[in-house]
Amino acid sequence: MTDTIFALSSGAPPAAIGVLRISGPAAGEALRVLAGGLTAPRRAALRALSDRGGVPLDRALVLWLPGPATATGEDMVELHLHGGRAVIAAVEAALEALELRHATPGEFTRRAFANGRIDLAEAEGLADLLSAETELQRRSAMAMAGGAFSRKIEEWRERVLWASAAVEAVLDFADEDDVAVLPTDFAARLKVLEGEIGDWLARPRAEGLREGFRVVLAGPPNSGKSTLFNVLVESEAAITAPIAGTTRDVLTRPVAIAGVPFLFVDTAGLRDETGDEIEAIGVARARSELDRADLVLWLGAEGEGPDTAWEIAAQIDRADRPDKGRPRHRLSAVTGQGMRALRDDLVTSARASLPKPGEAALNRRQHALLDQAKTALGDARPGSDPLLVAEHLRIARMAFDALIGRATTEDMLDALFGRFCIGK
Repeated sequence: MTDTIFALSSGAPPAAIGVLRISGPAAGEALRVLAGGLTAPRRAALRALSDRGGVPLDRALVLWLPGPATATGEDMVELHLHGGRAVIAAVEAALEALELRHATPGEFTRRAFANGRIDLAEAEGLADLLSAETELQRRSAMAMAGGAFSRKIEEWRERVLWASAAVEAVLDFADEDDVAVLPTDFAARLKVLEGEIGDWLARPRAEGLREGFRVVLAGPPNSGKSTLFNVLVESEAAITAPIAGTTRDVLTRPVAIAGVPFLFVDTAGLRDETGDEIEAIGVARARSELDRADLVLWLGAEGEGPDTAWEIAAQIDRADRPDKGRPRHRLSAVTGQGMRALRDDLVTSARASLPKPGEAALNRRQHALLDQAKTALGDARPGSDPLLVAEHLRIARMAFDALIGRATTEDMLDALFGRFCIGK
């Protein structure tokens, strides 16, 4: 990373202010050319900017941030420009003339990772923070980006290193007259560590938080699914009509209720026989959605839905609606009766299934690696061959290293940092 990059890190112009970031070994020289010299480190200064030929560009606040104590670990400059398109384009052209290049998506953060300013778990948390749309998502991402999980991994790694050292001592003295033995609390300490990891593995996963609590509306045709769906997502997203088979495909909409992310899914009416080939495909897709749901709202006859579904008596405003059974909710999406109780119940249920506010949540990659470490610790039985115990402890350490980025692959890094915007 010997080249110097730049990018607009604020919103797209036009705007009141456009923040342009520069990072790399030539950042200081770029500031000397544009502003006529370096400013005091880490203190904002008002400067007139000109290109190499002396043509005025803008009057801007500039910040000189010498490395390595910067976001990327490199020398950095921030130019707080007027946010017009022409101003930003002119300054970017001046930087290109100095042989600086536009940053690629996530390149600033990738440099921070490469220079040890953040680890991989913190970078993943930062990616989630940038895409957070609800309060739950924001607080969970803040915990991960703030290093809560990374600190726990480092603590666990130190405890495994202690265990590895104890086993190595036994192996080193195997051919000596003095016989080294494992500490008496060796097995107990590994068991406690295994239990702590198990507690993290039992937590709700980050995917549910990122994608939303998946609620599938299901039932026979004309049971009121699409009308209820439209009210829940507060949009006329689904076509409603008194004709059986109106909904032909799966329709999804993300929405936040009381700060909790949901993904509501409207499905085709379920029935065994249909003369319409397209409707039959929709019915098949609707059945597959039942298996993917975190919760099913069943709007059909009592006892016909999945065992864990909530039975909903919808359309209670209709005079021909039979009033029988003991559904979890009785409501009318048309009049609004019972809707508040349903929303409150959904929020309570989702909060119990999603990570707690401010709690770091594991994504799929992190969960798999942590499970690998737990399995390895469980296999490191003191009574077995010390060589095997040492190998299992090594596997656990490798899993921890992969979690925080000491061991990783370029393909995985490309995928992660590709999620970031260009100026981050």
